[in-house]
Amino acid sequence: MSIYKKIGLSGSANGNFISVNAASSPGVTLHTAVSGTTDTQYDEVWLWAVNASKSALALTIEWGQTTACLEQTIPAESGWSLVVPGLILQNSLVVKAYGGNASQILIGGFCNRILD
Repeated sequence: MSIYKKIGLSGSANGNFISVNAASSPGVTLHTAVSGTTDTQYDEVWLWAVNASKSALALTIEWGQTTACLEQTIPAESGWSLVVPGLILQNSLVVKAYGGNASQILIGGFCNRILD
């Protein structure tokens, strides 16, 4: 039977939002995945972003490596946007982010650590 444990992002201090203060790669660290490599150990990562600026901004999520990127435009002053909908990661891979304008995007989220 699988065990799900909801945990905070490892790049967040005390569950606070993470400021995307990088404008290029490598981005700011959001989360480092579980170290296991078996089919029974994963982190299911959920991320939301909010843009505090008055203009839409590009956000790039580096998913475990700098060549595997998720790119999205975050609308200006529009509230939270889901940017990673529960994708899984393991093997201590790192999720990082950078934005079109440093320190204007905040990231919040959590992960479900799945252990069997």
